Amino acid sequence: MAALLLLPLLLLLSSTPLQAQEDIMLGSSLTPQGPNSFWLSPSGDFAFGFRPVIEGNTSYYLLAVWFNKTTDKTVAWYAKTADPDPDPEVVQVSHGARLQLNSKGALSLQDSTGTEVWKSKVQGAAYAAMLDTGNFVLVAADGSTLWGTFDTPTDTILLTQVLTPGMTLRSRIIPTDYSNGRFLLDMESEYVALYLVAVPSGYREDYYWYILGNITKLVFDAAGRVYTAMGNGTNITMTSGVPGSMAEYYHRATLDTDGVFRQYVYLKDSGQWSPPAWATVGFQPPDICQATLSLGSGACGFNSYCKFDGAINQTSCFCPPQYSFIDEDRQYKGCKPNFQPQSCDMGEASAMMQFDLTWENHVDWPLADYETYQPITENQCRNLCLKDCFCAATVYQEATSTCWKKKFPLSNGRMRYDVDRKFLLKLPKSNSSQIDLPKENNRSQTELGISGGKWKKEKTYWILGSSMLSGTSVLVNILLILVLVFSTYRTVTRNEVHVQPLQSSFNNLGLPLKAFVYAELEEATNGFEEVTGTGASGIVYKGQLQDEVRTCIAVKKLDKIQKETEKEFTVEVQAIGQTNHKNLVRLLGFCSEGTERLLVYEFMTNGSLSRFLSGDVRLKWNIRVQLALGIAKGLQYLHEECSTQIIHCDIKPQNILLDDNFTAKISDFGLAKLLRTNQTQTITGIRGTRGYVAPEWFKSSAITAKVDVYSFGVILLELICCRRNVEMEAAEEDRKVLTYWANNCYRYGRVDLLVESDDEAISRLEKVERFVAVALWCLQEDPAIRPTMLKVTQMLDGASAIPTPPDSSSFVRPFP
Repeated sequence: MAALLLLPLLLLLSSTPLQAQEDIMLGSSLTPQGPNSFWLSPSGDFAFGFRPVIEGNTSYYLLAVWFNKTTDKTVAWYAKTADPDPDPEVVQVSHGARLQLNSKGALSLQDSTGTEVWKSKVQGAAYAAMLDTGNFVLVAADGSTLWGTFDTPTDTILLTQVLTPGMTLRSRIIPTDYSNGRFLLDMESEYVALYLVAVPSGYREDYYWYILGNITKLVFDAAGRVYTAMGNGTNITMTSGVPGSMAEYYHRATLDTDGVFRQYVYLKDSGQWSPPAWATVGFQPPDICQATLSLGSGACGFNSYCKFDGAINQTSCFCPPQYSFIDEDRQYKGCKPNFQPQSCDMGEASAMMQFDLTWENHVDWPLADYETYQPITENQCRNLCLKDCFCAATVYQEATSTCWKKKFPLSNGRMRYDVDRKFLLKLPKSNSSQIDLPKENNRSQTELGISGGKWKKEKTYWILGSSMLSGTSVLVNILLILVLVFSTYRTVTRNEVHVQPLQSSFNNLGLPLKAFVYAELEEATNGFEEVTGTGASGIVYKGQLQDEVRTCIAVKKLDKIQKETEKEFTVEVQAIGQTNHKNLVRLLGFCSEGTERLLVYEFMTNGSLSRFLSGDVRLKWNIRVQLALGIAKGLQYLHEECSTQIIHCDIKPQNILLDDNFTAKISDFGLAKLLRTNQTQTITGIRGTRGYVAPEWFKSSAITAKVDVYSFGVILLELICCRRNVEMEAAEEDRKVLTYWANNCYRYGRVDLLVESDDEAISRLEKVERFVAVALWCLQEDPAIRPTMLKVTQMLDGASAIPTPPDSSSFVRPFP
């Protein structure tokens, strides 16, 4: 019993940081092995010194800063080769290395041969210190900091750390290899952006997440919030942190190996019965598989497809059946076929006998196609691929009767349960007709908790056998039960912290929409006082909910809705609420009370695109380019990636809203069906707005998604030229209607006239001409000639060639 009573005291003594010290004097040194391998902060929370590159393997060491009291001794900083190296590499040394704070007041790292392999950027320090913030610093005699590890971040930032223009974060290649990885966070005065980087060249693909504007710094503040500080005094939040006492948690924000910037917390005192772990409390981008659409391989490697599950905050890469990872530990290298692909020397009849197409729903490879067919049946699509020796797979969309043929290497593969497409893979003939999830690459759907496309929470059960209870004393049984109950309670509590990101209720995408009562919205809008917009379907009011985060909302009162039951309205609105895309305004809830029908949206701080197309305010060229791409991707999602296709029918600048990052978000989608507008050939049945309406509205033609393509073409020209389509006050007659003037300028090779007062655009005339050509394709009078929004996105991105757009008056074939 005495030993048991002494145990807590012994544990406390054993955890006391014996090496903790505030000042590290000149001449002090460290070696990878032995008693002096690291220096501790005063609290013992952080350490600076030598850490094995791989835990338990003493062949190579990092010079690093790490969390000293976490289970895994998480590394927060590691030394890289010094400037002027444009792409510094991690420094690794063997057991004979030595780090010294030399007589010149500088840190110097020598390898086992005595060669200096790393040194601090400055010298002249009077002493050094490992601070409790996680910053290891060199300090001058007057107490000022000359240099710190916070000045040269690697893949992680800590509480109170600040990034200034010119600083970067670079992910590791894999968790156990600290070499430069495939993702980069770049902090500049005009933007903060995440890039996909080609390894080992360092070439940057287009950024996949960004904040634009006059940016002064990126801050991880003491309250646990990561944000960018703007020149106008406002802050834009990247991750919102965790509520509660900051002293209870360790904190870090890391650009992880899968390209996701995540903020983590670690509960310091998790208790004896629950092993502690890092829990995610925020991340960007929302879906890495969707975000990294690029000319490269995408988030996963070539011939591999990606799935990101926000519920468990996990990115998974998969190989298709009969494919395997080239390197299981480095899955970014992609997958290889485990069979001999079809030879072009093989005749069509032999190919049909030896190969077949197996299928999987919800998988897409958006940028690997080389031929597209529409309209076409699935069987025709299959046969075309089987007869083509270049075809490795096809993707078929039943809703649009479209077939995309794919060839090696397949790129940007992704799995999402809202992808309404069938992936057909060419494999040697077997008895299987449906693709199973690869067993060696990931757990089964049952093991992962997938049921009907939704994730189930795991439960913990304790089962006490009767023989165990009867074979021991009553006192022991009572103690055992108490231990198990306490363990179960702590385990469940800890799992909730680990799995559930701490976010506001309106951040849980995919959950049913909130049904507001009218009085609640009346109070939130102060009696519907502040009007922020009006349109054909109703008036929009600004409001603020009385929730814990004071959510800003936009409330749209529908005043032209058809008379219908409350149930019908609710069903339609819930269908709209199932859409989820970064370029769509998020619907938070609705109200259906008596004759009142209201929709509640997230509030967009920068208003509509309309106010930036006239007057003295002109958006920078690169922002306009990103707006055009964002609108195109939002429409592509509505047309081709929703479970049910949505045709907007009223695409115009007033319905393109901008958030605080100047991300374009389409609003009012789904209202065409909700309002039950009569889509006949009468003038009163026309949906849309003057200047943006497609010609087929005035003809005896079916209304298809191509009406949105036409409207997008008008907006694209408006973004290029920073003006409205129709300006009757224009001095020159031929410039009054932008679509006509742009067509004339393009035909005569003078697109420079469209941007003649815009120096940024003038310096990028090749891209201007490309965008004008895309717009003219969208504006073709015959809807069959216009491209799909997928093709539009590919042309804007530069992933697809752009043929010369024809005169709409001549007969041409549909867009290839």
